[in-house]
Amino acid sequence: MTATNVKRKTPYPTDCTFTPQDWNVLINYWYPVAESAQVSDQPLAVTLLDVALVVYRAKGKAVVARDLCIHRGTPLSMGWVEDDNIVCPYHGFSYSADGQCVSIPAHPEAKISPRLCLSVYPVVERYGLVWTTLASEADHVPPFPIWGNEDYISFLAPTIDINGSAGRQIEGFVDVAHFAWVHTATFADRNNAFVPSYKVSRTAEGIHTDYLSTVSNYPKGMADPSPEGFKWLREYDIYPPLCARLIVHFPEGKQLWILNAASPISARKTRLFCPIAQNFDKTLSIEDACAFNLKIFNEDREMVENQKPEELPLDLQAEAHIMADKTSIAYRKRLKEMGLGKIYTS
Repeated sequence: MTATNVKRKTPYPTDCTFTPQDWNVLINYWYPVAESAQVSDQPLAVTLLDVALVVYRAKGKAVVARDLCIHRGTPLSMGWVEDDNIVCPYHGFSYSADGQCVSIPAHPEAKISPRLCLSVYPVVERYGLVWTTLASEADHVPPFPIWGNEDYISFLAPTIDINGSAGRQIEGFVDVAHFAWVHTATFADRNNAFVPSYKVSRTAEGIHTDYLSTVSNYPKGMADPSPEGFKWLREYDIYPPLCARLIVHFPEGKQLWILNAASPISARKTRLFCPIAQNFDKTLSIEDACAFNLKIFNEDREMVENQKPEELPLDLQAEAHIMADKTSIAYRKRLKEMGLGKIYTS
């Protein structure tokens, strides 16, 4: 883990799309902001919770800082990295990986005040992603222990942007009643819409659901080799506020692991990162696997982008619920307990 202290407290953004109450809760959690392979010595502009950030590498390690030169407010993502320091393109101010200004070309002999520094955030690279948090120092990146296991093939599904709230996206990921209606072109069957009873439990980290059904996980058009009447176990774990993990149990001990990590760019724009691992078909075409998952993501994206209200209502009286919604109800209750508002704007 590479972690540095936040040099300056990040202020509530003037154009923030989250309520101050929600924003001050959400900044305490970890979110992915980029794929590790995309982070280099070329500064990359990203946004998290309406805060503009710059991501780059210095001495091979990922750095996440506020995308703002404190001299005249120029985005550092417009600049470059030189000798492991990020350089502002306006006046050439250079900042080291810990945020400290190390060079002012207009006054090369002047002593540089230690107060002349950037907000630099904790960083963890895990599961092929760069994770950060705007406030917390504790490493609370959601667990995905199977990543990199030699008995599994691990890869990143395509990252996609969703013009909808991250809360709605997470709820859609753990929803078991929508398979037969949204995913009929990819893996589900309109004639198998029944949702058997299932149990939801609270865990130290969030919420756990074991869902057992006859809905196959093999792609449409592929022969289903599972035994007749096979029951598919899907284990869901939600890591509030905005991450969930699914383990699909195939016949003969085969497992598919999916981490659904929703990164809230703003209240109504979400960047979805999705590490995947499986212990079968290890010679599969990653390109084909990514294409299949992208179809599923886009099926869900269409729903999320058209839901009203756009926010996820934490007031359970705001929308109707059915027995199949037990995981969703538990999720909404957990978010409310975390201090998020009744209309959860993320």
